[in-house]
Amino acid sequence: METVMHTTTAKRVRSVRPVGTRAVLAELEGLQDVLALQDMLYKSPLPGQVDVLAAAETVMVVGESAAATRAIGARLLELELTTPEVTDSGLVVIDTVYDGEDLADVAELTGLSVDGVIAAHTGQIWTVAFAGFAPGFGYMVGENEALTVPRRSSPRTAVPAGSVALGGQYSAVYPRRSPGGWQLIGRTGARMWDLDRAQPALVRPGDRVQYRAVRDVVTTGVSVAREPETERHTESGLRIVNPGAQSLVQDLGRRGFGPLGVSAAGALDRASLRRANRLVGNGASAAAIETVNGGLTVEAVGDQVIAVAGAPTTLTIQSPSWIESEESDGGAQPGAQRTVPMATAFALLDGEVLTLGAPESGFRNYVAIRGGVDVPEVLGSRSADTMSGIGPAPLVIKQVLPAGDATESTAVGAPELQPDFPGTGVTVLDVVPGPRADWFNQEALDSLCSQEWLVTPQSNRVGMRLDGTPLERTREGELPSEGTMAGALQIPPAGLPVLFLADHPITGGYPVIGVVRDEHLDRAAQVPIGGRIRFRFVPDSPDASMTFTKTPEK
Repeated sequence: METVMHTTTAKRVRSVRPVGTRAVLAELEGLQDVLALQDMLYKSPLPGQVDVLAAAETVMVVGESAAATRAIGARLLELELTTPEVTDSGLVVIDTVYDGEDLADVAELTGLSVDGVIAAHTGQIWTVAFAGFAPGFGYMVGENEALTVPRRSSPRTAVPAGSVALGGQYSAVYPRRSPGGWQLIGRTGARMWDLDRAQPALVRPGDRVQYRAVRDVVTTGVSVAREPETERHTESGLRIVNPGAQSLVQDLGRRGFGPLGVSAAGALDRASLRRANRLVGNGASAAAIETVNGGLTVEAVGDQVIAVAGAPTTLTIQSPSWIESEESDGGAQPGAQRTVPMATAFALLDGEVLTLGAPESGFRNYVAIRGGVDVPEVLGSRSADTMSGIGPAPLVIKQVLPAGDATESTAVGAPELQPDFPGTGVTVLDVVPGPRADWFNQEALDSLCSQEWLVTPQSNRVGMRLDGTPLERTREGELPSEGTMAGALQIPPAGLPVLFLADHPITGGYPVIGVVRDEHLDRAAQVPIGGRIRFRFVPDSPDASMTFTKTPEK
């Protein structure tokens, strides 16, 4: 009798690609391997691991430094993937009314009846593979492919919150009203994202989900949107007289929430935020005001110590009429004004009003108050995330920002010199070749760096939209969504780059041709609307390049 020996080949990461200097992209054979690697990295984080962003065929790992990221990339190639243990815990039941606008279309696409679609959707267990698009939006994969359908050819501009949808091999629930191109088959009252819960996301990667058909939607745990507190009594702080253009509270952001669909957010020019905080004696991560293009006016509530860093501008202080002038005979001088320098700590006395003029160069300013801006933390940060709506709302007239106690020094800092900020000339940004540079030929790569890109008015904290000569891809089709990060240069089908900034979506489906080096992101944040950018590839820099070897087939 012949004996046949069966050998099993250990499953490994197929290859690893660098994503700038602070992240690597592990490519895998399929979704099951993605789930396996994601589970391993959650349970046993690699040294220096900051965040893990799983997607359809990849897992992006963010490192705390360039050196840590290189080590993570090498270690990923050595890992043997093990199948996650399936347990009965974590089963989430989502009650659903099946009356979606696309239900009949899904039936036609799958060859099932409408009742057959409902039975197929409710009759299997779905596993949350990864998060993305928006906080609380979980990409769920089923036990079979009976409901695999294409996305709509024309996305809707607004999909209602609670919509249950299908797209490709996935099912998901839209956590908030947003644009979307998935097929809508029903609706639920389940709150997929609620910051008033200890665990904001109803489902997390690895959770198991079962949909249950019901006749009526019951909304649970409805949270009332918080309005800015404009009349709250505050003994010490800053009152907003004129918020200017998109003035927001920002600190150094929130890390480690990528699996929930939450980006880091935080100040776009981190060096300027740190400088302003240092000058008033705060910790580096204390919350301050980020404001764009001048116009912000604030009034001191109680005596304050203030510093303004970032784009050079004129800082004017208006004294109230009841403050006596030292040069007078004790009488008041209504309207007395003085100017104070940038990057220097100064006193703003009770009732005095500070106004920021239009920048002479650059685009963003940071106004720090001694003690920091004391607004509630959300997921460990006071930063406003404009894409997800997490954190404090944009500042409004009469709102009072209380001063906190985030000081690290009993004294203020000495005046500091600031770097040069982008003006009317061209700003050069160093770029590392991206994980999908191979979607473009050498001509496109040369074109990216040989031309000057114009920053358009459609730019914001999510990303800078650039105009110039479009870049052509050499590959057809679409790229499965994969993790991305601030600094990524995505190239949509139209060929015009989008430079992701702090509030970017955590996953994206367009190829990333390059990634702006982390230390140049502060410079990018100061390029004004109408400014020009030139990119410069730096593949030979020892800090920027990471070379990984593809895992040999066994």
